[in-house]
Amino acid sequence: MTIQMKSLLMTLACVLFCSALPLLAQQKGQYVPGQYGLNAGVVPDPGFTYANITINYSASQLNNSSAKAVPGITGDYGFWATENILFYVPKAKFLGAHFAPYVVLPFANGSLTASGPLGVAPFGINAGGTGFADMWVEPVNLAWHFSRADFNVGYGFVAPTGRYSSAPGTTNNVGSGYWGNNVTSGTTVYLTKNKGTTANLFTDWEVHGQKQGTNLTPGQAFTMEWGFGQVIPLDRQFHTLFQFGVVGYDQWQVSYNRGTTPLGLPARLVPFYSVHAVGLQANLIVPAKGLTFTFKYEPEYSAKARPQGRTLVFSGVWNLRFPKEQAPKP
Repeated sequence: MTIQMKSLLMTLACVLFCSALPLLAQQKGQYVPGQYGLNAGVVPDPGFTYANITINYSASQLNNSSAKAVPGITGDYGFWATENILFYVPKAKFLGAHFAPYVVLPFANGSLTASGPLGVAPFGINAGGTGFADMWVEPVNLAWHFSRADFNVGYGFVAPTGRYSSAPGTTNNVGSGYWGNNVTSGTTVYLTKNKGTTANLFTDWEVHGQKQGTNLTPGQAFTMEWGFGQVIPLDRQFHTLFQFGVVGYDQWQVSYNRGTTPLGLPARLVPFYSVHAVGLQANLIVPAKGLTFTFKYEPEYSAKARPQGRTLVFSGVWNLRFPKEQAPKP
């Protein structure tokens, strides 16, 4: 292995491991894949909606830019993130679409242990952080409902509200330390007349600002989440529905990092990352009460220039619909 390759691997390891996780200032994108899948194009009915999404990511392998495990580096990398999501959907429509803004209030708990040759620095790391992370706000989100499809498009931003310090040796960051701008879309196509079989796609294009206290600007990223699902009624009155299907996600870095790494090397030398996963999703839906409960398991089958692991998601949604107008009494 050449000295140049060793330097690049060392830079990659520091970029990926010296920051605890995506919510804890890693150089990869702010959006954590695995949050969408089935029903990606569906927004809540008019009214107030509360959703809670708990994501667990864990990995014990760091891959290089050829999607191979970096030799000599061992350890465990993982985090829990709990997102509290608040929707408000008014009855009125705009351009034929429902206006569905929302805000995400996340809390994160991450851990990282890693060691390299001889188990010493610069690869010997033990880090993590806990607390309120970066807040997502989507002030513009328009959703259209058609006979055989639901579609939404929106703009959101990530505010660096989580604790972050660029000081050397900091191990308890919970935020990314920079602003993000996101353009999102969600599509659900009903493949059967009774709308029981669906094809789903969510996309997110994220553009990042400069990291606080540095001249580093992480590269742009594109995420695609998809799913094919089937609904089965659990009773003849359709009071309770079970939905299951195959889901997955794909995320790519699509532009160079700008600035310099903590080692003083040009950030554009850091290889582009990507990751791909496929798994299963199961939903339990109680339409009359506006309740949905979800479980997802998505193991990653390929990753470049980043950890490769698996994602678990548990979520619950409660939609408090506006009361229907009653017909006037004669």
